[in-house]
Amino acid sequence: MTRIAFVGGGNMAFALVKGLDGLRAGASFDIVVADPVPAQLARFEGAATTADNAAAAAGADAVVLAVKPQQIAGAVAATELDPGQLVISIAAGVPMHAIARWTSAGQPIVRCMPNTPALLGAGITGAVPNEHVSAPHRTLAARILSTAGEVVWFDEEASLDAVTALSGSGPAYFFYLLEAMVDAGAALGVDAETARRLAVATAVGAARMAAEGDADPATLRARVTSPGGTTERALSILASNRVDAAVRQAIEGAWRRSRELGKEFGE
Repeated sequence: MTRIAFVGGGNMAFALVKGLDGLRAGASFDIVVADPVPAQLARFEGAATTADNAAAAAGADAVVLAVKPQQIAGAVAATELDPGQLVISIAAGVPMHAIARWTSAGQPIVRCMPNTPALLGAGITGAVPNEHVSAPHRTLAARILSTAGEVVWFDEEASLDAVTALSGSGPAYFFYLLEAMVDAGAALGVDAETARRLAVATAVGAARMAAEGDADPATLRARVTSPGGTTERALSILASNRVDAAVRQAIEGAWRRSRELGKEFGE
C-alpha cells in the first residue's frame, strides 16, 4: 500500500487529492492530509485528515509540501521526515537546497511549479528532481502530479523560474486579456454576460486548436487573418501598440521576481 501525505490543505493539495481520489478504485494507496485549520480539512472527503504533520507523514512513501513559502520551514520541522521519504514541494520560490537544509542528508526531493488549472485537472507542472531521486521516486512523483494535468521534467532547477513566469503565472495573463475583451464587447453594446460567454468560448476554442492541431501559433494566426479584413485591422493595432513586446517584458519581469524570491527563501 502506497501512502501519500499532504502537509497543507490548500487548493493545490485539494486538486491533487481530488485527482488521486479518481484513481483510488484501481490503485493501492491511501491518502492523509494535515492542516491546522478544520475548515480546510473538511473539504477532503474520503481522505484521512489530521492537524498533526508528523502523524500524517509517519510511514508515508511520499510527503507533499503544499504550504505557503513563508510557512515551509516550520512545516518541515513539524513533519519529522524520514530520510528515505520522497519529498515533493509545491511551495513557490523555495529552492531545493533550502528544503535539503531542513531535512536529512540524502533526502530525495522533487520541486514543482504547478498552475491553477490543476483545480480542473487541466494544469501543467514543471518538476525538477535532486540527485537523490531514484527512478521509482520519479515514477511515484509523476503519478501524483499527473492527476492534475501534464508534467514536464527539467534537469536544472533554474528552469523553474521560467516555468513560474510562463505557466505558473500564465493563467492570469489570459484572464487579463479576457477582462479586456469583455470590457470592449460591453463598450460596443453587447451585454456583459454575453460578452463574457463570447470571449471565454473563443479562448477555449482557440486553445483547443493550438493544443490539438499540428500548426504553431503564428501559422494559426495567419490562417484566421484575411488580407484587408477585420482581424488584420485588429492585429495591426496590437502590433502598433507593441503588445508582443509588453508580453515578453511581463514574462521577463515575472522571471526576475521568481529569482528574487528564490534567493530570499534560500537564505
